[in-house]
Amino acid sequence: MTGVVPGLVIAAPRSGSGKTTLTLGLLRAFRRAGVAAGGAKCGPDYIDPAFHFAASGRPSVNLDSWAMPPAMLGQLASEVGIGCDLIICEALMGLFDGVPAPAGRSGSSADVAAALGWPVLLVLDVSGQSQSAAAVVKGCATYDPRITIAGVVLNRIGSLRHVRLATEAIEALGIPVVGALPRSDGIALPERHLGLVQASETSDLEVRLDRIGAFVAEHTRIDAIRALAAGGQAAAGTVALRPPGQRIAVARDAAFSFLYPHLLQGWRGAGAEIRFFSPLADEGPDDDCDACWLPGGYPELHAARLGASQRFLRDIRYFSGTRAVHGECGGYMVLGTSLTDASGTVYPMAGLLGVSTSFARRKLHLGYRSARLIEDGCLGPAGTRLRGHEFHYASVEAPGDDASFAVVSDVHGSDAVAAGSRRGLVSGSFFHVIAAEP
Repeated sequence: MTGVVPGLVIAAPRSGSGKTTLTLGLLRAFRRAGVAAGGAKCGPDYIDPAFHFAASGRPSVNLDSWAMPPAMLGQLASEVGIGCDLIICEALMGLFDGVPAPAGRSGSSADVAAALGWPVLLVLDVSGQSQSAAAVVKGCATYDPRITIAGVVLNRIGSLRHVRLATEAIEALGIPVVGALPRSDGIALPERHLGLVQASETSDLEVRLDRIGAFVAEHTRIDAIRALAAGGQAAAGTVALRPPGQRIAVARDAAFSFLYPHLLQGWRGAGAEIRFFSPLADEGPDDDCDACWLPGGYPELHAARLGASQRFLRDIRYFSGTRAVHGECGGYMVLGTSLTDASGTVYPMAGLLGVSTSFARRKLHLGYRSARLIEDGCLGPAGTRLRGHEFHYASVEAPGDDASFAVVSDVHGSDAVAAGSRRGLVSGSFFHVIAAEP
């Protein structure tokens, strides 16, 4: 067993209640107050951990109770908590929202809080209500006996009387109200077609984070919030996914940025060396690497530039002749024959797989997936079972005639289907891996 640093899960009854604002504001406010606060994110989300890092100056990590066994949650929480006074963990969706699964493995934020012994700080949008907010808090406090609602932060308050009415009703339940955030349009982060713009692309990010931190520090009692944090014990886990090679070339730039921090951390911990390169800068994988990984991202926004990156395309084609290359989602699209952008313009890609994809014909594909590898490859031997998810709007224009990469199923009982592509040492699919099943 290993000790888990004290933490709080910033959760809400539903999306859009203010979890991100409160999380980023607390991380920045604690940092400015000299408190070592680290970040974490429940569920499959690439973008929020990068904002956590920017706000706190410390690495953040994803904690996913559906894709990761409980022991892995404990290990990752312990590792991200090294040198921290507390962890601020941002929940996903509503506190109890998950998928059909055995107890503790639903993917909900409540599962993470229960597994790690972290209390919940509930952020509550009280616009349009006052004392009725207490009924929502009571429901959250009693719905799942595994978790503790340690405190409440009111959001989108309208007046001092509004705050008093809601606060008195909630505190009559024995749960403290430790903040009240007024309506504010000046602290929102920009958005784009797949959600928030990435931290690296956000203009004047430090100014924005300072503004959010000052806003939260002014309207909450951060010392009282820190005092609510608690931790528990968790079993030590294992690496989420074995390294695909000893030296791994990883594409990283504005087109390829969706790679979970815990995967890189696990690969390094297992002794692998990571070499980053930028296809947008027309760089290819280092020739002394023995595997290449193209993560997801936004290649559809950079299709013209990628299609004209002669050195990148030449080098990855040469590399793939003798060493493994794998592409996830956006990386899969770039390994294919062509990519059609939103305007309908077709750009040639690497041609290492026969698939052609299009962002002009958009359809949302979203949700957890289980995958079973059909043949041996850099992600494991044939039969290896992986857990992950899909999140993309791109469509397959033509699948090509390559062999399938894996048999994939969702969590709602749909029939398993062959998915992705495999040709020689090259593989890819829209599936984002989170962890291998034990």
